[in-house]
Amino acid sequence: MSAPASASPADSDLVRAARGLPVSRTPVWFMRQAGRSLPEYRELRAGTKMLDACQDPDLITEITLQPVRRHGVDAAIFFSDIVLPLVVAGVDIEIKPGVGPVVASPVRTVADVDALPDLDPDRLGFLETAVRRLVAELGATPLIGFAGAPFTLATYLIEGGPSKEHAGTKAFMYAEPEAWSRLLQKLSVSSSTFLRAQVDAGASAVQLFDSWAGVLSAADYAERVLPHSRAVFDGLGERDVPRIHFGVGTGELLPLIGDAGADVVGVDWRVPLDEAARRVGPGRSLQGNLDPAVLLADRKTVDREVRRVVEQAKAARGHIFNLGHGVLPETDPGVLTHVVELVHELTASSAHATTPGR
Repeated sequence: MSAPASASPADSDLVRAARGLPVSRTPVWFMRQAGRSLPEYRELRAGTKMLDACQDPDLITEITLQPVRRHGVDAAIFFSDIVLPLVVAGVDIEIKPGVGPVVASPVRTVADVDALPDLDPDRLGFLETAVRRLVAELGATPLIGFAGAPFTLATYLIEGGPSKEHAGTKAFMYAEPEAWSRLLQKLSVSSSTFLRAQVDAGASAVQLFDSWAGVLSAADYAERVLPHSRAVFDGLGERDVPRIHFGVGTGELLPLIGDAGADVVGVDWRVPLDEAARRVGPGRSLQGNLDPAVLLADRKTVDREVRRVVEQAKAARGHIFNLGHGVLPETDPGVLTHVVELVHELTASSAHATTPGR
């Protein structure tokens, strides 16, 4: 699939970079690489609702593989959606085109929290089937497991859908601290169950997406959110896979995001990676952080910004090249392929491969 000649996913450049080990070249993958900008994805998804596609092993497998085939990225990300564990558990959610996930009965009271259904692992057979197929197809290319973090799941449940201010979520967090804690405990179990199923079926790493954590102060995050994100990673037990943790607008939270149990801290485009390395400290690798909008610029600009990210990442223990958030739908797929090739070209050297700690 992708170019590195590692014998197994466990010895791939992605896993090694996540652990801070020497690599043959900087590994690359893109958030929202499975779909979005790919015409073959749009053709395959035509007529199929997102949440239906996310529960069809055939579609999951093909969509997850498409960007690996096209771009030569160093990892596949399991095709899913942040709200899928809630849907599988029985929460009535619809993803409306142009809007996002819409919850039929939002969580507004303590009773609503207690009434939320738990995720039964026995309902994840479709996921396990898809992961096993993917692992067989990917060979030495690692598969990254996918799950939404408790806070981000809570925002959808409380707001009833996407929100800019997340005012209802924060009001509930402040006004109902005990119910808030119970809600995030429930959601941490759900996220952990979802990740465990992927790892047990063969995923080589996991990423926890806390898309909206950046709306919180560091104090609120540390007290009211971090323990529950940590519980997700703790729920993986002794499973020996790297843990990646990512949020948007989380520059002030970077050290805390690492403290939640991550081996790799994802960084959005707002904080340069050398500064992010200083904030996170030497014990964790970084992932990121090209601005997705740069990919819409001319090739000279793309190359300059890719080089900047690669250079700044030298301050980190290890580096996984990625965007600072997801691929924009209007992105030319050829530009993504070019970025993969350029990062590989810039970082493939004997010195890069043999210098411990980067």
